[in-house]
Amino acid sequence: MNRKVLYKFFEGTASYEEEVEIRQWMEHSPENRREFLRERKLFDSMLLLGDEKAIGKAQRVKSRHNSSLRTEILKVAAVVAVTLGLNILYQFVSDKNQTVPMQSIYVPSGQRVNLTLSDGTNVWLNARTRILYPAVFDKSIRQVTVDGEAYFDVAKDKQRPFIVETNKCKMEVLGTKFNVEGYSDKDDFEVTLMEGSVKVASKQGVGNTLILAPDSKACLEKDGRLTVVPVDDYNPYRWKEGLICFRAESFSYIMNDLEKYFGVSIIIENKAVLKYNFTGKFRQADGIDYALRVLQKDISFRYERDDENQVIYIR
Repeated sequence: MNRKVLYKFFEGTASYEEEVEIRQWMEHSPENRREFLRERKLFDSMLLLGDEKAIGKAQRVKSRHNSSLRTEILKVAAVVAVTLGLNILYQFVSDKNQTVPMQSIYVPSGQRVNLTLSDGTNVWLNARTRILYPAVFDKSIRQVTVDGEAYFDVAKDKQRPFIVETNKCKMEVLGTKFNVEGYSDKDDFEVTLMEGSVKVASKQGVGNTLILAPDSKACLEKDGRLTVVPVDDYNPYRWKEGLICFRAESFSYIMNDLEKYFGVSIIIENKAVLKYNFTGKFRQADGIDYALRVLQKDISFRYERDDENQVIYIR
């Protein structure tokens, strides 16, 4: 299969005839399917690196260089692993009943990842987030599954709705910008809409469905009902810029955020700090010591680090 056509397919710019040709080729044999997976992994790896020149170079490589391609895949995958902190989980999920392979990315604590899906949708993944998505969306629907926090800038496609599913709620859009936070190990869930419209359906308790308007967010109550509140501060959603922002948040809330963004455990032994609320912002690049020293200017506490076990004690 011509690599240039494959890359157009991955980018969502292939013609209808080219898409039919690729699908028929992929379904023709297990080896073609494996080659499709290898090419998709290489393409996505270079997207994660933002390496457009490498993509262009790969498009020009002839199909007879299969051995050098495998070497290039391993090199790119290794660079991705180093760039994302040596422990990002990138895998393919195969199902004999599926013709389109599924892909999964997990972002560890202290990291964030930006990727572009096959339809052109741009996605930011926050720390401790997993996304499951098809290598190529089918003709009728675009659907992904998220466990964690993600920001979506969905490519407009009136013929195919875009669905984001979490263990708590399901969201459906056509083209819009929104942030969803739904970690499976937490009770909280919220989806915040910046642009467009989102239909949100609760999957828990009594459940209900609502249409969300811009500058508002839907929160999940304990009984499974969704409530809507206005949003007038978008700073908390600047995490994709490497900013940790909060307004009138408790000390424990901020410590939970620091745990997520810096990949540590924080044990609060000084209970006096729990009565304070804070407003401010930190740059993730400044490190956790800087953030804690800034907080020490407002309240009295000391902290000790156990770097071997990645634990910080607030005393």
